[in-house]
Amino acid sequence: MERNMQDLGGKTAFVTGGASGIGLGIAKALLGQGMNVVIADIRDDHLDSARAELDGGDKVLPIRLDVTDREAFAAAADKAEETFGKIHILVNNAGVAVVGPTEMATFADWDWVMGVNVGGTVNGIVTMLPRLLSHGEGGHIVCTASMSALVPVGGTTIYSSTKAAVTSMMECMRPELEARGVICSAFCPGAVQSNIADAGKTRPAELAETGYAEADKRRQDGGNFFHLYQTKEEVGERVLRGILDDELYILTHSEFLEGVRERGEATTLAVQDHLPENPEYKETFAMLFRNPAITEEIARQKRLKAERG
Repeated sequence: MERNMQDLGGKTAFVTGGASGIGLGIAKALLGQGMNVVIADIRDDHLDSARAELDGGDKVLPIRLDVTDREAFAAAADKAEETFGKIHILVNNAGVAVVGPTEMATFADWDWVMGVNVGGTVNGIVTMLPRLLSHGEGGHIVCTASMSALVPVGGTTIYSSTKAAVTSMMECMRPELEARGVICSAFCPGAVQSNIADAGKTRPAELAETGYAEADKRRQDGGNFFHLYQTKEEVGERVLRGILDDELYILTHSEFLEGVRERGEATTLAVQDHLPENPEYKETFAMLFRNPAITEEIARQKRLKAERG
């Protein structure tokens, strides 16, 4: 199967949560490469402002979409194909968050965040992957996870769990789909100037019962740190570079280096390497012990770092 996703001009990208924050930054970067861009978002006001900011004319298609609605997702994909033809890039970016002590979480807190962050990603994959595979021109799936997937910390149990799941999806799908022309990437940013803190405004009424009301109030009263966060344009360009370079992990902030390294060291040291290996077990289930996509990513990142000097 042909895969030429380094030449993006004239191809089509479908970006969920695409009307603000990270999604809008990604849409802007892809539009700048000559792509047609579908911005799918649950908020009409954000869709209106995003269309004006992108100023892409008939190369931008805004669609109102709740990513937890499977029928609506399929209808949005149909509309995108009717407008632009084949879809080549799917960016599963829509996400929500709650943070606070785990014992304060209600079932509604879990169901809402899991439904959007994991369920919405699943809906995107099930809806779009067959379409990406069918046209034979190659494709790319980027799922917005978080550095919380790689450096999880206390007080973020629900959010970090969803982002770890999304990262694992990409790690598993990558070796399965790359030979068929579809590249999969986990985008794990640190703090970005986005509207995720206001996601509660679109929380369904049936999932409104939260144990985090007081924790959320304290967070909002804790000050505005936007000046410390990367801009949507910075992360949009980072994702674009990750797509062009076929990166499995698209990371942003250097401040996480020590935490990522420590996690890798801790898991490495926990391996029971003092026990003798069972050669028959190792040979029979060889496919379980290494992910070739991760091995290839090590070589890729070493090459990219060398090229950047």
